[in-house]
Parts: sequence; C-alpha cells; structure tokens
Amino acid sequence: MSSRFTWSARAGTAALAVLAGIGAATAPGFAAAGSPPATGRQVVSYHGYRIEVPADWRVVDLTANPRACLRFDSPAVFLGEPGEENDCPAHVVGRTAGIVVEPITAGSAARTTASTARALRGKASAPTAKSSSDTIQVAVEDAGVLVTAVHTPETEGVVRASLGSAELTAGAERTELPRLRQRPDATRSAASGPQPGSYLGKGFDTCTAPSQAAMDAWRTGSPYRAVGVYISGSFRACAQPNLTASWVTHQTGNGWRLIPLDVGRQAPCTTFSQRMSADPATAKSQGVSAATAAITAATSLGIPAGSAIYSDIESYTSTASCKVAVLSYLSGWTERLHSGSYLSGFYSSASSGIKDAAGAYGNTAYTRVDHIFYGWWNGAADVNTGSYVPSTSWAAHQRIHQYAGEVKESYGGYSITIDRDYLDVAAGTQPSSCSGTNLAFTAYPTVQSGSTGEQVTAAQCLLTAAGYDPGAADGAFGPSTTTAAGQFQSSRGLTADGVIGPKTWTALLSHGSNTTVQNGSTGEPVARLQRALTAALGRTVSVDSVFGAGTDQAVRDYQSSRGLDADGIVGSGTWGALQSGK
Repeated sequence: MSSRFTWSARAGTAALAVLAGIGAATAPGFAAAGSPPATGRQVVSYHGYRIEVPADWRVVDLTANPRACLRFDSPAVFLGEPGEENDCPAHVVGRTAGIVVEPITAGSAARTTASTARALRGKASAPTAKSSSDTIQVAVEDAGVLVTAVHTPETEGVVRASLGSAELTAGAERTELPRLRQRPDATRSAASGPQPGSYLGKGFDTCTAPSQAAMDAWRTGSPYRAVGVYISGSFRACAQPNLTASWVTHQTGNGWRLIPLDVGRQAPCTTFSQRMSADPATAKSQGVSAATAAITAATSLGIPAGSAIYSDIESYTSTASCKVAVLSYLSGWTERLHSGSYLSGFYSSASSGIKDAAGAYGNTAYTRVDHIFYGWWNGAADVNTGSYVPSTSWAAHQRIHQYAGEVKESYGGYSITIDRDYLDVAAGTQPSSCSGTNLAFTAYPTVQSGSTGEQVTAAQCLLTAAGYDPGAADGAFGPSTTTAAGQFQSSRGLTADGVIGPKTWTALLSHGSNTTVQNGSTGEPVARLQRALTAALGRTVSVDSVFGAGTDQAVRDYQSSRGLDADGIVGSGTWGALQSGK
C-alpha cells in the first residue's frame, strides 16, 4: 500500500537533522503540507489524515523502513503498516510519547479494544476518547486510518493536543472499521491453560511480540518453547502490533508457553521518569492499580486466571527506604492478582530487586510473590541463584533465569534480538479470590440455607476459589450457595447435603497447594493450615501465619486423631486428609 503522507515543519535545521538521520525527510512521497504549522510544530499527513506534532519528534515511514522498531522511549510518529519483522532490541524500558497512524485493515482492526473511539463523520478527532493503560486509540474511518497514541501522565496533554489538531485533507478515503460483531469474537480466543504453566526448559523474551510467521519458524528450528510478552504497563517502550487474543491462541495451541510481563512504575531510587512512591502505603496502592490493569490486559488477550503475571522492576541501587517501597508495591501487586485468581511474578536483577525480595521471604509484613524471574547474565541455562537467593526460597518450580541478554538469533530466516531464559515453573494452585474477606474465625459454626453473616461470606468466597459458583459473596446462604456447597462436597466424597459443617469447613479452608510446612515455616500455607485445624479440631488455633509451638501441637493432635504419623510435619498426607474433610 502506498504510504501517501507528507511532512513539513517550522523547526529549523535541528529537526531536519533528526529526520534526516532516519531517512524520513527524504523518503518518497514527502511534500509541503497545505498549511504551515505553528512555531515549534511539524505537520504530518497520511492517507488524508493530518496532525501537528512537536517539531523534535521523529517521523518514521514504515513503508520505507519496514523493519523499524515501534519504540516510544523517545517521542515519535510512525506512519504506515507495521512490518512483519523488526529491528527492536530485546529489552527497552521507558516511555515518553508516540503516535502510530496505520491503515484500517483486518490486522489493525484486531488490535482495537472496547476503549477504541471513533471519530464522527467528517471529523478527524474524537475529543472524548478515553485513555486506557496510558493509550488512546481513535478510528478515523473517513481517512481509513487507526490512530494509536501512547503517553505518560506527564505527556498526555501534549499527545491530546496533537490528536486534537487532526484534520481531514483531500486525499482522505473512507474505510469503515469492522464492528465488534463482525470481528472474530475475542472471547473465543484463549490460551490453552494458565501461563506459563508447568515447563522446564529454554525460553526467550523480546521487546515486541514476534509475528506469527517468525513464531512458526522458531517453533520448528529453535531450542525455545517459551516466550516473554509485554502485555501491559504504562512504561512499556515498544508497541505490540502482533499481540492479540488470536496470537495468544495460536502460540499456546502450537505448544508455546507465555511469560506475561507488565512494565509499570520503577523503584523510587532510580532516575526513571515513572517511579513508585517512597511512601509504603502509596506504593502498595500503586501496585494494586498496576495489577488491576494487568488483569484487564490478560483477560482481553485470553490469558486465563491461574496464570502468572510478572512485574518488571528494573535494577536499582537498594537503600532501606527504596527496598520498603518496592516490597510494598509488590505486596499490592500480589494481593490484587490473587484477588483476581492470578499468580504473581516479579522480574528484576538478581543483585537488586530479587535479592531484596529474598531478604524478606519470610517477613509477614509483606505479601510474597509466587514466582521470581531474575536477570543474571552468567550464561548458565539453569535456575541456580548463587548467593542472591537461598536455594530453599521459591524452590517449588517457581523460577525463571534470564541468563543472557541482547543476543540476535535467526531460525527459518527470521532474526530476532532476544534475552535468553531458562524456566523451571509449575502451574501451581489458582489463588483464592478471597483477598479482603475475613476467613479467620475463632470457630466455624455450621451454616446452611437461610444463614447470614461473615461466615457465610467466607464460605461463598472459598467455594468460588475452589471452582464452584455460589453466586455473589453477599453473606446470604441462598439456593445457589446450597447447590455449590453440595457440588463441592460430592467432589470431596462428603455427604452432599449443602450444609457447611465441620468436615466441609475443613475441606474448604485447606483447599490450595500442598506445600510442606513444619515448625519454623511462615506465610499463606501456614495461615491456611491454622484455619483448617480450627475447624477440624473444634478449638481455636491462632492464625498468625507462623508455624510455632501452638500450631505444632495442633498438627500432632490432628495427625494422631486421624491415624496419621504424628510427626508435626504437614506434607501431602496431612494436607490430603484435611482437604478430604477428615
């Protein structure tokens, strides 16, 4: 398709030099625009769509430069259809601002979302367009273009001013964006199970999701079977023209494992333009917000609950206050992901973020992430963490090692610059959706149809987490809760009467992973154990997430009364008994 765009500027020789450096000013099709721009601005026109942007922004003709990387770590305008291959680096962090203007095609239509605005007939802009994840998207059907603008909180005003300057020119030709009902139903596209799931072996990550052809070629010729994809985050530097729900379905259907990544706020002790607050409470709130956006992105891409999503926090020089901020952010990140039934992951350098997280592994003041993904470019394809993380931490198939970076490899004629990864991960248990709901009581009374109160709300949340639908967790034990309770009881070999008594409470409260815990253990599995023992023994076991003397005695009492080896160690046998309602 012809590029059909023009450029002009009133910016002096500096802007000309910048553009000449990328070949845009001399690209075929450039000519003076119809009206001069304001001082310090340049005019770009493509397919009859004309906007003014700051004079120092790069302008890249994707027809003339089909391998150009759509990156926004410096301001840029990209005009044309993104190429199938690109010259992106493996890892770019940081966003300023940028605009992509591309023709409306079946491919670009697949990248629209519920937030995509449509310019009115005869107009080139949509003043009411909303920003979603720091991205504004407008379909200008009268010019047949889809406009995607990215920004930061600081640059949103500049970007909106550029979009607001848009006009139609005589070269505009109308192409309608297919309506949602005409496009493939995104809800039919989904990953084949939680990601990355259970996998031991090599993978790679790169700045922008490769094309389908490249993925097919690498599936045949490369040693890799997992790929890191940047699904969300206001600090993503690269555009994702290939990343759609259909792309996710194709890759996972072909046996690829996905490593979903979010690039958001960075540590407060860095010089990045977007940093988390040094105030722990605010940082935690920011982590919650980031996770909410990540869940939205994962859902729209068909990456299901039970998947791990990794927060990318780049290397920093740790200080006491910076460490607290990062751990607080990750606590909010993890708790929000868990409330949406996703696992939480954390990517950082082994010597900074990962080391700090390891130092707080058993600290109950923070909510620990489920997986670590660490950068340590030692060239070893393994999950050894050296002195950075004890071998006993995140030891249950919860590690990814980025062992080499910025390496160009080629398979089947497709070259990609990648970071090399080695994964030892397991699917794990889908987190409970009960974050924020009180599950810890001094006793668990029998509840049934007609019951109301906090214990009913807790039971409803636990049924949902176990995969049974009791309806809204509203604290009212109605017919849906009775049905869900009966289904859960049947699955555990209990009498399916829909009444939640001691045995059903015990099975519900113990539902989850069978991580071995014993005297000295801490964290969520211990709290889950303490709640289950309270129900099973009919006496209060303190729920403090610390396996101390009181919990040890309660475990031995339970094991002895159920005919188990009373060794105080809660492994698969004891968990199995609890989860069966014994």
